[in-house]
Amino acid sequence: MQDDLIARAKAWLAEDPDADTREELARLIDAGDHAELAARFGGTLQFGTAGLRGELGAGPMRMNRSVVIRAAAGLAAYLRKNGHAGGLVVIGYDARHKSADFARDTAAVMTGAGLRAAVLPRPLPTPVLAFAIRHLGAVAGVEVTASHNPPRDNGYKVYLGDGSQIVPPADAEIAAEIAAVASLTTVPRPTEGWETLDDAVLDAYLARTDAVLAEGSPRTARTVYTAMHGVGKDVLLAAFARAGFPAPDLVAEQADPDPEFPTVAFPNPEEPGAMDLAFAKARETEPDLVIANDPDADRCAAAVRDGDDWRMLRGDEVGALLAAHLVRRGATGTFAESIVSSSLLGRIAGKAGLRHEETLTGFKWIARAEGLRYGYEEALGYCVDPDGVRDKDGITAALLLTELASVLKAGGRTLLDLLDDLAVEHGLHATDQLSVRVQDLSLIAAAMRRLRERPPAELAGLRVTAAEDLTRGTDRLPPTDGLRYTLDGARVIVRPSGTEPKLKCYLEVVVPVAARSDLPAARATAAELLTALKRDLARAAGI
Repeated sequence: MQDDLIARAKAWLAEDPDADTREELARLIDAGDHAELAARFGGTLQFGTAGLRGELGAGPMRMNRSVVIRAAAGLAAYLRKNGHAGGLVVIGYDARHKSADFARDTAAVMTGAGLRAAVLPRPLPTPVLAFAIRHLGAVAGVEVTASHNPPRDNGYKVYLGDGSQIVPPADAEIAAEIAAVASLTTVPRPTEGWETLDDAVLDAYLARTDAVLAEGSPRTARTVYTAMHGVGKDVLLAAFARAGFPAPDLVAEQADPDPEFPTVAFPNPEEPGAMDLAFAKARETEPDLVIANDPDADRCAAAVRDGDDWRMLRGDEVGALLAAHLVRRGATGTFAESIVSSSLLGRIAGKAGLRHEETLTGFKWIARAEGLRYGYEEALGYCVDPDGVRDKDGITAALLLTELASVLKAGGRTLLDLLDDLAVEHGLHATDQLSVRVQDLSLIAAAMRRLRERPPAELAGLRVTAAEDLTRGTDRLPPTDGLRYTLDGARVIVRPSGTEPKLKCYLEVVVPVAARSDLPAARATAAELLTALKRDLARAAGI
């Protein structure tokens, strides 16, 4: 068995085009580190609806140039089989370790396969790539990014020509083509022949950002901004300047790209401590709003002054605020959200006479809602200009939220005042999440199995009125690995994360509010219910 492991590692080493991973793998082979080799060669990194994502390193279970070349070859074969021979594939990348290498390898493979390839001029936000696909009439797009994952990770996100991420069955068909690549020696990789784009695509994207704002709207809100060591700063600053907003005060320690993400444990605005430097800057400069992008700038986080300090707005709160703002501006079309996001969006859309649609988790599904005008998911993702970017976009979301803050400021009001209005109008919708990160993925499977075998009849003293196993699908949703519980005045959804080793439980309670004076009591009731839901659900899942 060990001899076979060493033989497979040596065969991989002989083909590896990267000096760094060759050296790493040779060291493991020489040391006879069978445990680590087994971890690297115990399977292959799976290509799914999020493309590829994993830790950098040598071997088929890691992200590296060999894995990326195979992925690109599989995508190229899929495109050719589906009538896109000679079509354009546009490629973007972030500032993580190896991202530029992976982008260049993808361009070489596409060129060698008879497709045309164009690479964005430098590390840029993911929404610029999503925009470029339709702007340039491409048949597909690739973004090299691991979004908000830890520094040692990278990823490979695939879009088709409609500008949205792949969904089944395309993912499985591409995965089959990847598996059919027997050897890297069969993959032509010329050293030239693709195009490196200039700034024209970026300029077109920036021109498009103006479309999210109302003509003549106030542009007075002052902001603090952090790029979280990612690629968002220059594009966001350019967009804000075009719009006529005051220049944001930057969190200097996190302003420029750094693949080591030195000031944060995880480069995700949702993680504890990630916004500490932004809050410190806000205490110093007293802005109206704090804005953060994740490292590839497709997500947007916001924080507001609440009493004597600053607090993050939940993704569901920002989602409702943007929806209310668009409704008041007269937006028409479908308002869509993932099933794990707050039901408040449905109430806002319903009162406005707009179509509301729930989808599976992820913008690959939200973007496909018929007649989409606005889409969001609770994990800080917002699509406010689907005709321009059919994906989440942290730049245009930041613009729209800052416009809303400016409108409210002109009336002597704040985002928190508008949230209070929505609570009185539709009931207080309070959300929270129980998220468990694991080293052993079998723990997630065990928790899901336990909940399926012994579904709870009651949580937080509330009767479970419906328990749905989403693997069976519903009349509106295709099958997915998840569980949904409907309770009297609450809702719980449990699912494994699609991008991280986490079990995620999404909680929502709805407390009626008769008048603004009832809000403190309603918030206290909601907090108690959410705490009890977390406790009881953790017990039921054995986590």
